[in-house]
Amino acid sequence: MTQLNVDRRYSIEQMRGQFLNQGTAAEQSVSIGKGQSFAEILEQKKIAERGELKFSKHASERLVSRNIDLSETQKERLNQAVKAAEAKGIKESLVMMDNLAFIVNVKNNTVITAVAGGEEKIFSNIDGAVVV
Repeated sequence: MTQLNVDRRYSIEQMRGQFLNQGTAAEQSVSIGKGQSFAEILEQKKIAERGELKFSKHASERLVSRNIDLSETQKERLNQAVKAAEAKGIKESLVMMDNLAFIVNVKNNTVITAVAGGEEKIFSNIDGAVVV
């Protein structure tokens, strides 16, 4: 049986060095979970409480790399499509809209990826689709 040394004490500076990045307190970002900062997690929580659709890091990267710029109207239509999928009990949905396709985790209200027209379109691990 391994014995732990519970009498070991650390200074604040030692603990800060272990858990915080270099820089000022305003610049420091404690990363937790899957590489997300506290600020990112807090913002996602606020969005979830408002019932707004979130975009995963992967989906955000795909929107940028594929030059997809969603208008507020399109975001609202996408949000309504996700609500319709939820009403039907869909958990992982394909949402097709304006020659774009989105894979959405309905339970978490999160867009997982986005695909523009003209790209190969093979979708797996979905249990429903909404066309708007």
